[in-house]
Amino acid sequence: MALVIELPQVGESVVEGTIGKWLKQPGDTIQRYDPLVEVVTDKVTMDMPSPVTGTLLRILAQEGDVVPMGAPIAEVETDDAPPAAASPPESVADAAPAAPAAPSAPASPGTTGYLIRDQRPVGPTGGGPGGQPPGSDVASPESASVSPIQEPARLSPAVRRLAREHNVDLSQVAGTGMGGRITRQDVEAHIENRTAAPAEAAPAQTPAAAPVAPVSPALAGEDEERIPLTPVRRMIAEAMVRSVTQIPHAWSTVEVDVTRLVAVRGGLRESFQQREGVEITYLPFVIKMVVEALRENPTLNASWGEDAIILKRRINMGIAVAGPEGLIVPVIHDAQQLSIAGLAHRVADLTSRARSRRLTLDDVQGGTFTLNNTGVLGSTVSQPIINPPQAAILTTEAIQKRPVVVSDSTNGDAIAIRSMMNVCLSFDHRINDGAESSAFLQSVKRRLEAIDADTPIY
Repeated sequence: MALVIELPQVGESVVEGTIGKWLKQPGDTIQRYDPLVEVVTDKVTMDMPSPVTGTLLRILAQEGDVVPMGAPIAEVETDDAPPAAASPPESVADAAPAAPAAPSAPASPGTTGYLIRDQRPVGPTGGGPGGQPPGSDVASPESASVSPIQEPARLSPAVRRLAREHNVDLSQVAGTGMGGRITRQDVEAHIENRTAAPAEAAPAQTPAAAPVAPVSPALAGEDEERIPLTPVRRMIAEAMVRSVTQIPHAWSTVEVDVTRLVAVRGGLRESFQQREGVEITYLPFVIKMVVEALRENPTLNASWGEDAIILKRRINMGIAVAGPEGLIVPVIHDAQQLSIAGLAHRVADLTSRARSRRLTLDDVQGGTFTLNNTGVLGSTVSQPIINPPQAAILTTEAIQKRPVVVSDSTNGDAIAIRSMMNVCLSFDHRINDGAESSAFLQSVKRRLEAIDADTPIY
Protein backbone atom coordinates (compact mmCIF):
# COMPACT_ATOMS: atom_id res chain seq x y z
CA MET A 1 0.00 0.00 0.00
CA ALA A 2 1.07 3.60 -0.54
CA LEU A 3 1.77 5.71 2.54
CA VAL A 4 2.62 9.39 2.74
CA ILE A 5 5.51 10.38 5.01
CA GLU A 6 5.24 13.64 6.90
CA LEU A 7 7.96 15.97 8.08
CA PRO A 8 8.16 15.09 11.78
CA GLN A 9 7.67 17.56 14.60
CA VAL A 10 11.14 17.76 16.18
CA GLY A 11 10.69 20.46 18.81
CA GLU A 12 8.14 22.91 20.17
CA SER A 13 10.01 25.94 18.85
CA VAL A 14 10.63 24.48 15.38
CA VAL A 15 7.62 25.12 13.14
CA GLU A 16 9.05 24.60 9.66
CA GLY A 17 11.99 23.03 7.89
CA THR A 18 13.79 23.32 4.57
CA ILE A 19 14.31 20.25 2.41
CA GLY A 20 18.09 20.29 2.01
CA LYS A 21 18.86 17.15 0.02
CA TRP A 22 17.05 13.94 -0.81
CA LEU A 23 19.24 10.97 0.05
CA LYS A 24 16.95 8.55 -1.83
CA GLN A 25 15.30 8.95 -5.22
CA PRO A 26 11.99 7.62 -6.61
CA GLY A 27 12.36 3.92 -7.33
CA ASP A 28 14.98 3.37 -4.61
CA THR A 29 14.41 0.61 -2.09
CA ILE A 30 14.62 1.88 1.48
CA GLN A 31 14.87 0.10 4.80
CA ARG A 32 13.29 1.29 8.02
CA TYR A 33 15.59 3.86 9.70
CA ASP A 34 17.63 4.42 6.53
CA PRO A 35 18.49 8.13 6.10
CA LEU A 36 15.84 9.43 3.71
CA VAL A 37 16.17 13.21 3.47
CA GLU A 38 18.33 15.98 4.88
CA VAL A 39 16.19 18.57 6.69
CA VAL A 40 17.47 22.02 7.62
CA THR A 41 15.78 23.92 10.45
CA ASP A 42 16.72 27.18 12.14
CA LYS A 43 18.32 25.03 14.85
CA VAL A 44 20.20 22.21 13.16
CA THR A 45 20.69 20.20 9.99
CA MET A 46 19.64 16.58 10.43
CA ASP A 47 19.03 13.41 8.46
CA MET A 48 15.44 12.16 8.73
CA PRO A 49 15.20 8.35 8.76
CA SER A 50 12.54 6.41 6.91
CA PRO A 51 9.83 5.14 9.28
CA VAL A 52 9.06 2.12 7.06
CA THR A 53 10.64 -0.40 4.70
CA GLY A 54 9.54 -0.11 1.10
CA THR A 55 10.07 1.71 -2.19
CA LEU A 56 10.11 5.48 -2.59
CA LEU A 57 7.34 6.26 -5.07
CA ARG A 58 7.18 10.03 -5.18
CA ILE A 59 8.87 13.10 -3.71
CA LEU A 60 6.26 15.67 -2.69
CA ALA A 61 8.57 18.41 -1.34
CA GLN A 62 11.51 19.38 -3.52
CA GLU A 63 14.98 20.40 -2.41
CA GLY A 64 14.89 24.00 -1.21
CA ASP A 65 11.18 23.91 -0.34
CA VAL A 66 10.22 25.31 3.08
CA VAL A 67 7.48 23.16 4.59
CA PRO A 68 5.73 23.25 7.97
CA MET A 69 6.23 20.42 10.42
CA GLY A 70 3.62 17.74 9.76
CA ALA A 71 3.43 18.42 6.01
CA PRO A 72 3.65 15.46 3.59
CA ILE A 73 7.03 15.22 1.90
CA ALA A 74 7.14 11.79 0.21
CA GLU A 75 5.07 8.77 -0.80
CA VAL A 76 6.29 5.24 -0.12
CA GLU A 77 5.04 1.84 -1.26
CA THR A 78 5.27 -0.49 1.72
CA ASP A 79 3.83 -3.61 3.30
CA ASP A 80 4.55 -2.28 6.79
CA ALA A 81 1.54 -1.44 8.92
CA PRO A 82 1.28 2.30 9.59
CA PRO A 83 1.65 3.52 13.18
CA ALA A 84 -1.52 3.78 15.22
CA ALA A 85 -1.37 7.58 14.90
CA ALA A 86 -1.88 7.27 11.13
CA SER A 87 -5.38 5.83 11.35
CA PRO A 88 -8.19 7.95 12.73
CA PRO A 89 -9.39 6.48 16.02
CA GLU A 90 -12.84 4.93 15.95
CA SER A 91 -14.01 7.41 18.54
CA VAL A 92 -13.50 10.31 16.12
CA ALA A 93 -16.59 9.42 14.13
CA ASP A 94 -18.64 9.05 17.30
CA ALA A 95 -17.39 12.26 18.90
CA ALA A 96 -17.51 14.73 16.04
CA PRO A 97 -17.56 17.92 18.15
CA ALA A 98 -14.21 17.04 19.74
CA ALA A 99 -12.44 16.30 16.44
CA PRO A 100 -11.20 19.84 15.60
CA ALA A 101 -9.38 20.11 18.94
CA ALA A 102 -7.29 16.97 18.39
CA PRO A 103 -4.54 18.52 16.21
CA SER A 104 -3.72 21.21 18.79
CA ALA A 105 -2.18 18.72 21.19
CA PRO A 106 -0.40 15.92 19.33
CA ALA A 107 0.76 13.22 21.66
CA SER A 108 4.51 12.71 21.85
CA PRO A 109 5.48 12.96 18.17
CA GLY A 110 8.35 10.68 17.32
CA THR A 111 11.42 11.42 15.27
CA THR A 112 10.32 9.46 12.22
CA GLY A 113 7.10 11.31 11.46
CA TYR A 114 3.48 10.31 11.04
CA LEU A 115 2.15 8.38 8.07
CA ILE A 116 -1.10 9.51 6.47
CA ARG A 117 -2.95 7.85 3.61
CA ASP A 118 -4.20 9.79 0.59
CA GLN A 119 -2.85 13.15 1.77
CA ARG A 120 -2.36 15.58 -1.12
CA PRO A 121 1.07 17.19 -1.64
CA VAL A 122 1.71 20.70 -0.36
CA GLY A 123 3.72 23.62 -1.64
CA PRO A 124 6.66 25.34 0.11
CA THR A 125 4.39 27.25 2.50
CA GLY A 126 2.11 24.33 3.28
CA GLY A 127 -0.80 25.28 1.01
CA GLY A 128 -2.26 22.86 -1.52
CA PRO A 129 -1.03 22.87 -5.12
CA GLY A 130 -2.39 25.69 -7.21
CA GLY A 131 -3.57 27.52 -4.11
CA GLN A 132 -6.31 25.00 -3.39
CA PRO A 133 -8.14 26.34 -0.34
CA PRO A 134 -8.49 24.24 2.78
CA GLY A 135 -11.80 22.41 3.02
CA SER A 136 -12.24 22.12 -0.77
CA ASP A 137 -13.70 18.95 -2.22
CA VAL A 138 -10.24 17.44 -2.82
CA ALA A 139 -9.69 16.80 0.89
CA SER A 140 -10.84 13.41 2.07
CA PRO A 141 -12.58 12.95 5.44
CA GLU A 142 -9.56 10.95 6.61
CA SER A 143 -7.05 13.70 5.89
CA ALA A 144 -9.37 16.30 7.43
CA SER A 145 -9.39 14.35 10.67
CA VAL A 146 -5.62 14.50 11.09
CA SER A 147 -4.68 17.82 9.51
CA PRO A 148 -4.79 20.98 11.67
CA ILE A 149 -7.20 22.72 9.29
CA GLN A 150 -9.43 24.47 11.82
CA GLU A 151 -6.72 25.96 14.00
CA PRO A 152 -6.08 29.59 12.99
CA ALA A 153 -4.78 30.37 16.50
CA ARG A 154 -1.82 27.98 16.19
CA LEU A 155 0.99 30.44 15.56
CA SER A 156 4.74 30.13 15.79
CA PRO A 157 6.65 32.29 18.32
CA ALA A 158 8.29 34.13 15.41
CA VAL A 159 4.91 35.05 13.92
CA ARG A 160 3.54 36.25 17.27
CA ARG A 161 6.65 38.34 17.94
CA LEU A 162 6.66 39.90 14.47
CA ALA A 163 2.96 40.74 14.71
CA ARG A 164 3.40 42.27 18.17
CA GLU A 165 6.39 44.41 17.11
CA HIS A 166 4.55 45.80 14.07
CA ASN A 167 1.12 46.05 15.74
CA VAL A 168 -0.48 43.65 13.26
CA ASP A 169 -4.01 42.37 13.82
CA LEU A 170 -3.58 38.71 12.85
CA SER A 171 -7.30 38.34 12.21
CA GLN A 172 -6.74 40.56 9.16
CA VAL A 173 -3.93 38.37 7.77
CA ALA A 174 -4.73 35.64 5.25
CA GLY A 175 -2.75 32.49 6.02
CA THR A 176 -1.10 30.56 3.19
CA GLY A 177 0.35 27.81 5.38
CA MET A 178 -1.00 24.32 5.86
CA GLY A 179 -4.68 24.48 6.78
CA GLY A 180 -4.69 28.27 6.46
CA ARG A 181 -1.97 28.70 9.05
CA ILE A 182 -0.37 32.16 9.17
CA THR A 183 3.35 32.06 8.35
CA ARG A 184 6.08 34.64 8.90
CA GLN A 185 5.97 35.43 5.17
CA ASP A 186 2.24 36.18 5.41
CA VAL A 187 2.82 38.72 8.20
CA GLU A 188 5.75 40.33 6.34
CA ALA A 189 3.63 40.64 3.19
CA HIS A 190 0.81 42.21 5.22
CA ILE A 191 3.25 44.74 6.71
CA GLU A 192 4.65 45.59 3.28
CA ASN A 193 1.16 46.06 1.83
CA ARG A 194 0.18 48.23 4.77
CA THR A 195 3.21 50.50 4.39
CA ALA A 196 2.85 50.60 0.61
CA ALA A 197 -0.76 51.83 0.80
CA PRO A 198 0.10 55.45 1.75
CA ALA A 199 2.67 55.58 -1.04
CA GLU A 200 0.06 54.61 -3.61
CA ALA A 201 -2.18 57.43 -2.36
CA ALA A 202 0.60 60.04 -2.68
CA PRO A 203 0.24 63.00 -5.10
CA ALA A 204 0.80 62.27 -8.75
CA GLN A 205 3.98 64.37 -8.86
CA THR A 206 5.88 61.83 -6.74
CA PRO A 207 5.29 58.46 -8.42
CA ALA A 208 9.02 57.77 -8.59
CA ALA A 209 9.05 56.97 -4.87
CA ALA A 210 7.06 53.76 -5.48
CA PRO A 211 8.77 50.52 -4.35
CA VAL A 212 10.39 49.62 -7.66
CA ALA A 213 14.06 49.09 -6.81
CA PRO A 214 13.84 46.44 -4.03
CA VAL A 215 11.76 44.03 -6.13
CA SER A 216 14.33 42.74 -8.62
CA PRO A 217 17.36 40.79 -7.30
CA ALA A 218 20.87 41.77 -8.27
CA LEU A 219 22.00 40.04 -11.46
CA ALA A 220 25.54 38.82 -12.00
CA GLY A 221 27.50 40.63 -14.67
CA GLU A 222 29.81 39.06 -17.23
CA ASP A 223 32.78 39.21 -14.85
CA GLU A 224 30.79 38.04 -11.80
CA GLU A 225 29.58 34.70 -10.48
CA ARG A 226 26.20 34.09 -8.86
CA ILE A 227 26.28 31.45 -6.09
CA PRO A 228 22.82 30.13 -5.10
CA LEU A 229 22.09 30.23 -1.40
CA THR A 230 22.17 26.96 0.49
CA PRO A 231 19.37 26.42 3.03
CA VAL A 232 21.86 26.85 5.88
CA ARG A 233 23.23 30.10 4.46
CA ARG A 234 19.72 31.47 3.95
CA MET A 235 18.74 30.66 7.55
CA ILE A 236 21.91 32.24 8.91
CA ALA A 237 21.15 35.37 6.89
CA GLU A 238 17.56 35.54 8.15
CA ALA A 239 18.66 35.03 11.76
CA MET A 240 21.31 37.76 11.55
CA VAL A 241 18.90 40.26 9.97
CA ARG A 242 16.34 39.43 12.65
CA SER A 243 18.93 40.00 15.37
CA VAL A 244 20.21 43.39 14.22
CA THR A 245 16.73 44.72 13.39
CA GLN A 246 15.01 43.54 16.58
CA ILE A 247 17.78 43.88 19.19
CA PRO A 248 19.45 47.22 20.01
CA HIS A 249 23.09 46.14 20.10
CA ALA A 250 25.72 47.87 22.21
CA TRP A 251 29.37 46.88 22.30
CA SER A 252 32.31 46.97 24.68
CA THR A 253 35.77 45.41 25.04
CA VAL A 254 38.49 44.92 27.65
CA GLU A 255 42.12 43.89 27.38
CA VAL A 256 43.13 40.85 29.43
CA ASP A 257 46.62 39.76 30.48
CA VAL A 258 46.55 35.97 29.94
CA THR A 259 50.28 35.36 30.46
CA ARG A 260 49.67 33.00 33.37
CA LEU A 261 46.83 31.23 31.51
CA VAL A 262 49.23 30.54 28.61
CA ALA A 263 51.80 29.14 31.04
CA VAL A 264 49.28 26.93 32.89
CA ARG A 265 47.81 25.54 29.70
CA GLY A 266 51.26 24.92 28.25
CA GLY A 267 52.29 22.98 31.34
CA LEU A 268 49.13 20.83 31.29
CA ARG A 269 48.78 20.23 27.59
CA GLU A 270 50.78 17.05 27.06
CA SER A 271 49.86 15.25 30.30
CA PHE A 272 46.17 16.15 29.92
CA GLN A 273 46.14 14.78 26.36
CA GLN A 274 47.66 11.48 27.49
CA ARG A 275 45.40 11.17 30.52
CA GLU A 276 42.07 12.35 29.08
CA GLY A 277 42.38 11.58 25.39
CA VAL A 278 41.37 15.12 24.34
CA GLU A 279 43.35 18.31 23.92
CA ILE A 280 42.94 21.07 26.46
CA THR A 281 42.65 24.40 24.67
CA TYR A 282 42.20 27.89 26.10
CA LEU A 283 38.45 27.66 25.52
CA PRO A 284 37.51 25.49 28.55
CA PHE A 285 39.36 27.91 30.84
CA VAL A 286 37.49 30.84 29.31
CA ILE A 287 34.12 29.08 29.52
CA LYS A 288 34.66 28.34 33.20
CA MET A 289 35.49 31.96 34.01
CA VAL A 290 32.61 33.29 31.89
CA VAL A 291 30.20 30.95 33.70
CA GLU A 292 31.40 32.25 37.07
CA ALA A 293 31.05 35.83 35.83
CA LEU A 294 27.48 35.11 34.64
CA ARG A 295 26.57 33.79 38.08
CA GLU A 296 27.87 37.07 39.48
CA ASN A 297 26.04 39.13 36.82
CA PRO A 298 22.78 37.25 36.09
CA THR A 299 21.23 39.89 33.81
CA LEU A 300 23.71 38.86 31.11
CA ASN A 301 22.24 35.33 31.26
CA ALA A 302 18.72 36.47 30.42
CA SER A 303 16.28 37.28 27.64
CA TRP A 304 13.84 40.07 26.81
CA GLY A 305 10.21 39.26 27.63
CA GLU A 306 8.53 42.45 26.33
CA ASP A 307 7.05 43.33 29.73
CA ALA A 308 9.79 41.71 31.83
CA ILE A 309 13.43 40.56 31.87
CA ILE A 310 13.62 36.79 32.13
CA LEU A 311 16.61 35.58 34.15
CA LYS A 312 17.86 32.07 33.40
CA ARG A 313 18.76 29.88 36.37
CA ARG A 314 20.68 27.43 34.20
CA ILE A 315 23.75 28.51 32.23
CA ASN A 316 23.62 26.81 28.86
CA MET A 317 26.72 27.97 27.01
CA GLY A 318 26.50 28.16 23.23
CA ILE A 319 29.83 27.67 21.44
CA ALA A 320 30.02 29.08 17.92
CA VAL A 321 31.60 26.55 15.54
CA ALA A 322 32.45 27.02 11.87
CA GLY A 323 30.80 23.96 10.28
CA PRO A 324 31.14 22.69 6.71
CA GLU A 325 28.04 24.62 5.58
CA GLY A 326 28.18 27.65 7.86
CA LEU A 327 28.15 28.77 11.46
CA ILE A 328 26.44 26.55 14.02
CA VAL A 329 26.13 26.99 17.78
CA PRO A 330 26.01 23.74 19.79
CA VAL A 331 25.15 24.17 23.47
CA ILE A 332 26.87 22.96 26.64
CA HIS A 333 23.88 22.49 28.93
CA ASP A 334 24.31 23.27 32.63
CA ALA A 335 27.87 24.48 32.10
CA GLN A 336 27.92 25.72 35.70
CA GLN A 337 28.11 22.09 36.86
CA LEU A 338 31.25 21.20 34.87
CA SER A 339 34.93 21.50 35.74
CA ILE A 340 37.52 22.77 33.29
CA ALA A 341 38.35 19.15 32.39
CA GLY A 342 34.65 18.37 31.91
CA LEU A 343 34.25 21.42 29.70
CA ALA A 344 37.26 20.31 27.62
CA HIS A 345 35.56 16.97 26.94
CA ARG A 346 32.24 18.60 26.11
CA VAL A 347 33.86 21.15 23.76
CA ALA A 348 35.80 18.41 21.94
CA ASP A 349 32.68 16.29 21.53
CA LEU A 350 30.38 19.06 20.30
CA THR A 351 32.98 20.55 17.97
CA SER A 352 33.72 17.17 16.40
CA ARG A 353 30.05 16.34 15.88
CA ALA A 354 29.27 19.82 14.55
CA ARG A 355 31.93 19.53 11.86
CA SER A 356 30.84 16.01 10.91
CA ARG A 357 27.14 17.01 10.92
CA ARG A 358 26.19 14.59 13.70
CA LEU A 359 24.54 17.05 16.09
CA THR A 360 21.06 16.36 17.38
CA LEU A 361 18.35 18.96 17.88
CA ASP A 362 18.91 18.84 21.65
CA ASP A 363 22.57 19.77 21.07
CA VAL A 364 21.61 23.17 19.65
CA GLN A 365 18.58 24.12 21.76
CA GLY A 366 18.26 26.02 25.00
CA GLY A 367 21.36 28.25 24.83
CA THR A 368 21.31 31.18 27.27
CA PHE A 369 24.65 32.82 26.36
CA THR A 370 27.04 32.45 23.41
CA LEU A 371 30.83 32.42 23.32
CA ASN A 372 32.75 32.72 20.04
CA ASN A 373 36.49 32.14 19.84
CA THR A 374 37.24 34.41 16.88
CA GLY A 375 40.88 34.52 17.97
CA VAL A 376 41.57 31.24 16.16
CA LEU A 377 40.87 33.13 12.93
CA GLY A 378 43.45 35.80 13.78
CA SER A 379 40.91 38.43 14.82
CA THR A 380 42.03 40.95 17.46
CA VAL A 381 38.82 43.00 17.88
CA SER A 382 35.28 42.10 16.80
CA GLN A 383 31.68 43.18 17.26
CA PRO A 384 29.60 39.97 17.32
CA ILE A 385 25.88 39.75 16.58
CA ILE A 386 23.68 38.47 19.41
CA ASN A 387 22.06 35.06 19.04
CA PRO A 388 18.34 35.73 19.78
CA PRO A 389 16.71 35.54 22.27
CA GLN A 390 19.88 35.74 24.36
CA ALA A 391 21.01 38.93 26.08
CA ALA A 392 24.66 38.94 24.99
CA ILE A 393 27.50 37.26 23.11
CA LEU A 394 31.21 37.30 23.98
CA THR A 395 34.22 36.83 21.71
CA THR A 396 37.76 35.94 22.72
CA GLU A 397 40.35 37.34 20.35
CA ALA A 398 43.84 36.27 19.30
CA ILE A 399 46.48 36.11 22.05
CA GLN A 400 49.41 38.36 21.15
CA LYS A 401 52.63 39.18 22.92
CA ARG A 402 52.95 42.92 23.45
CA PRO A 403 55.01 45.32 25.58
CA VAL A 404 52.80 46.60 28.38
CA VAL A 405 53.28 48.63 31.55
CA VAL A 406 53.14 46.47 34.68
CA SER A 407 53.06 47.75 38.24
CA ASP A 408 55.09 46.28 41.06
CA SER A 409 54.72 47.38 44.67
CA THR A 410 58.49 47.13 45.17
CA ASN A 411 59.97 48.32 41.89
CA GLY A 412 57.13 50.55 40.66
CA ASP A 413 56.10 50.65 36.99
CA ALA A 414 58.03 48.70 34.39
CA ILE A 415 57.63 47.61 30.76
CA ALA A 416 57.29 43.85 30.22
CA ILE A 417 56.37 41.47 27.39
CA ARG A 418 53.00 39.95 28.21
CA SER A 419 50.48 37.70 26.42
CA MET A 420 47.44 39.92 25.86
CA MET A 421 43.94 39.08 24.62
CA ASN A 422 40.94 41.29 23.88
CA VAL A 423 37.53 40.13 25.12
CA CYS A 424 34.61 41.73 23.26
CA LEU A 425 30.96 41.81 24.34
CA SER A 426 27.83 42.69 22.39
CA PHE A 427 24.78 43.08 24.62
CA ASP A 428 21.07 43.81 24.32
CA HIS A 429 20.71 47.41 25.51
CA ARG A 430 17.07 46.79 26.46
CA ILE A 431 18.26 44.42 29.19
CA ASN A 432 21.63 45.81 30.26
CA ASP A 433 23.33 49.19 30.32
CA GLY A 434 27.01 50.03 30.33
CA ALA A 435 27.31 49.55 34.08
CA GLU A 436 26.12 45.92 33.99
CA SER A 437 28.06 44.99 30.87
CA SER A 438 31.26 46.58 32.19
CA ALA A 439 30.86 44.82 35.54
CA PHE A 440 30.52 41.51 33.69
CA LEU A 441 33.60 42.16 31.52
CA GLN A 442 35.65 43.17 34.53
CA SER A 443 34.57 39.98 36.28
CA VAL A 444 35.71 37.90 33.30
CA LYS A 445 39.00 39.82 33.14
CA ARG A 446 39.68 39.45 36.85
CA ARG A 447 39.05 35.70 36.79
CA LEU A 448 41.14 35.04 33.69
CA GLU A 449 44.07 37.02 35.06
CA ALA A 450 43.86 35.12 38.37
CA ILE A 451 44.43 31.70 36.77
CA ASP A 452 47.61 30.06 38.05
CA ALA A 453 49.07 26.65 38.83
CA ASP A 454 46.67 26.30 41.78
CA THR A 455 43.54 26.73 39.67
CA PRO A 456 41.55 23.47 39.90
CA ILE A 457 41.16 21.58 36.63
CA TYR A 458 38.87 18.87 38.02
